[in-house]
Amino acid sequence: MRVNKPDCRDAIDVLAKVGGFEIGGLAGIMLAAGAKRVPVVIDGFISAAAALIAFSLAPRIKDYMIASHSSVEKGHKIILDYIGLKPLFDLNLRLGEGTGAALGINLVEASIKILTEMATFNAAHVSERSKQ
Repeated sequence: MRVNKPDCRDAIDVLAKVGGFEIGGLAGIMLAAGAKRVPVVIDGFISAAAALIAFSLAPRIKDYMIASHSSVEKGHKIILDYIGLKPLFDLNLRLGEGTGAALGINLVEASIKILTEMATFNAAHVSERSKQ
């Protein structure tokens, strides 16, 4: 940090001076997804670093970010707090090669099915049965 002196107010400067191609690529994917209103699932520290770059460039992207989990890496929690994302779960995962996102995506898909396909008490006539 002392050598490269990134300007923390400039996401592109931070990315250029201390980021990597993978972080830049992920940030770009997140920005493109947000522009198309497609949600993205944030996994661990590296994807959170990319999310921070994307968020710094376009804060409204937060509406399309889903934090799958809270990693044991301290920086991960700091980034999620800064962006304002609440993780879906905390299983003490670390460096799991996307396992948090894999679990998170399934949880998101199950949630969508519950919201869109699950019958209400009225639709399932549960209320009527209980009156009989």
